[in-house]
Amino acid sequence: MKAQSVTDEIKNRSTWSIVMGCVTAALGLFLIVYPFAAGAITTVVLGWAMIFVGIAQFIFALDSQTAGAFFWKVALSLVFGIGGIVVVAAPLQGLAALTGIVGAVLLLQAVLLAVTAFQLRPADGWGWFLVDAAGSLLLGGLILAGWPFSSLWAIGTLVGVSVFISGVSKITIAAKIRSGASKLDHFVHGVA
Repeated sequence: MKAQSVTDEIKNRSTWSIVMGCVTAALGLFLIVYPFAAGAITTVVLGWAMIFVGIAQFIFALDSQTAGAFFWKVALSLVFGIGGIVVVAAPLQGLAALTGIVGAVLLLQAVLLAVTAFQLRPADGWGWFLVDAAGSLLLGGLILAGWPFSSLWAIGTLVGVSVFISGVSKITIAAKIRSGASKLDHFVHGVA
């Protein structure tokens, strides 16, 4: 395969990656603008995932070697299945519960990051762990201080920001790859 066809293929694929990154970033912005809808959709999807995990766990229970393992797996399947059904049947309450859990997890993460930062001190970069801890503390505090009303924006906004950042990173990576292919193409044709 000639260098020209390889670089053309890389450029073609990177162009599609840039397009998909733009679509992903646009979807992220949409989710940020409509955080309640994004949160509700996320909660329902999570509920269905829990139902499927419950079904799978029950199927795994049928293959258990001991009665104790069987009953633990069945109990776990019931927890996932019933939890999923409750979340799908009452998505607003599920969204509120999920928001409270996310706020609490962010506070726990802040504590763990702060501990890690001070354990790493005086190594280079330890302060970034402390910055991350402060951000998690601030976000977790904001979510829990306004809970349950923060359910209207928190999950949807977090999902939207995550999707947006994913899209932007896809664009950036694909643009770098495309630029590298162009430089390679220029180098091959400039030398030849």
